[in-house]
Amino acid sequence: MEKIGRNDPCWCGSGRKYKQCHEAFDEKIRSFALQGHIVPDHSMIKTPEQIAGIRESGLINIAVLDYVAENIREGMSTAEIDRLVESKTREMGGIPAPLGYDGFPKSVCTSVNSQVCHGIPSEEDILKNGDIVNVDASTIYKGYFSDSSRMFIIGETDEEKKKLVRVAKECMEKGIEAVKPWTFLGDMAAAVNSHAKANGCSIVIDMGGHGVGLEFHEDPFVSYVAPEGTEMLMVPGMVFTIEPMVNLGGPDIFVDDANGWTIYTEDGKPSAQWEVTVAVTEDGCEVLVY
Repeated sequence: MEKIGRNDPCWCGSGRKYKQCHEAFDEKIRSFALQGHIVPDHSMIKTPEQIAGIRESGLINIAVLDYVAENIREGMSTAEIDRLVESKTREMGGIPAPLGYDGFPKSVCTSVNSQVCHGIPSEEDILKNGDIVNVDASTIYKGYFSDSSRMFIIGETDEEKKKLVRVAKECMEKGIEAVKPWTFLGDMAAAVNSHAKANGCSIVIDMGGHGVGLEFHEDPFVSYVAPEGTEMLMVPGMVFTIEPMVNLGGPDIFVDDANGWTIYTEDGKPSAQWEVTVAVTEDGCEVLVY
């Protein structure tokens, strides 16, 4: 972190002198860095105004997923879900963040059964009784990005898939509970991973969460398989997603060569994921987008 004079304006933009604002905060971060830990730089720490903007964007994201929940059904195509998401997002003044991102062709990701993530909506993909599907929506509103996803069970499915959807949600909730300032992302990851393993599931190793807010994907990368005491220090003001991808079988995955986006489980067994965006607070975290 850059050295700032004690009487200079604070880097956070508050207008207060550095010594009265973030000096003690920065010194605490430096003490962890001197112990060899990975620490965030100022670019990863959001101001209260920025967090308010992300929260406002999240209200649209939540409303969009609520709208999907009201309308998703057996017999509809995943392309219909895409149209629901785009129309609702724009109706509320937002922009679907996935559309055109690195060439992604749709407004939402729809990942069915053995698709782990980044499923591309299609007229040919028709939801059937017993399917499980992740709908991953992301919104831009007034320049702020929000990101969350939910699982949906179509009709009646088997007990294994029901358990997987439940365990995936519990893993996300374990992650939320483990977010505390001045601890490590690895502490959160260990809580997530141990819960998945205890329930006979596995966490995808090569995919994870990310910082979000001013851009769609920001630092840090958020692993859900790292051990306690490792990865980046969590400090108040950091905003990132908690979105462990939980497999009924093994953790290995592959990318669809035909579209370069959709990720599948290597063993063909189903995968499930729930996602929230959280902000680290002085005593835990706030879920900004559910």
